[in-house]
Amino acid sequence: MDWDDFRLVRSVAEHGGLARAAEHLGINPSTAFRRLAGIEAALDTTLFDRHRAGYALTGAGLAMVEAAGRMEADVARFTRELAGQDRSPVGDLRITTPAGLVADMLMPVLARFTVRYPRIRLHLLVSEEALNLSRHDADVALRASDAPAANLVGRRLATIAWAVYGRSEFTGRPTEECPWVVPGNGVAGGRFVRFRESHAAAERVVLTLNTVLGLREAVEAGIGIGPLPCWSADARPGLVRLSDHLPELSAGLWLLTHPDLRHAARVRAFMDFMTEEIVTLRPGIEGKTAPPR
Repeated sequence: MDWDDFRLVRSVAEHGGLARAAEHLGINPSTAFRRLAGIEAALDTTLFDRHRAGYALTGAGLAMVEAAGRMEADVARFTRELAGQDRSPVGDLRITTPAGLVADMLMPVLARFTVRYPRIRLHLLVSEEALNLSRHDADVALRASDAPAANLVGRRLATIAWAVYGRSEFTGRPTEECPWVVPGNGVAGGRFVRFRESHAAAERVVLTLNTVLGLREAVEAGIGIGPLPCWSADARPGLVRLSDHLPELSAGLWLLTHPDLRHAARVRAFMDFMTEEIVTLRPGIEGKTAPPR
């Protein structure tokens, strides 16, 4: 059997039907229908029970999906091991990070990295979700976390400090009487929900965002006060720090990779370079360079 047969069956199982599976695989639904029929004919068994609600795996179908998962894991492991044998800092390097770290912090650092290592081609994957390094979705991850995945290796570079900020017209006003801008319920595992409940009454919240991206712009626009990472807000002359550090919002800044990749020359070069850079940036990241005004 062809590997694509396993991919098709797995995709149908994951998406619950042929149409969505075909779209995911980039093929025509009629092609997917003929291929699935051919697979079942070749195996002389039924892989899915067809229902109005979708396709349900039979026992044989489940066994095939499990085999597809093992095959994908083996391929990913082989790819990581092969990539980990690199001896010179050259080739493609995929970096994943949330959008909030990109513009103010990461881009200037990447600019200096490309000057030192011109033969490494960087691919920046901006994602609020933690991409799976075990599946080789990315080579290196820069993440804000207090509990990075146990199957990854890396370094804690700094602690990201947060505080409440606002424009100067909010200085001196009790924060509980100010309008607030806050991330929504689903951001950072609900961490901001607990913060909001203890700092801002519901009627004072005038804007919520489903990501940290845009939070600083909203505060700068004067919509309200809100929690911001110190490294981002302290650099903006129009913002004033209105509170002490907020330990309930602080998080570690981690640089992570898969164990199979840690000795690859391009990965090692990037992790060493980032460590050097973050040492110089750490006072700002930890909110130590700009005391409350």
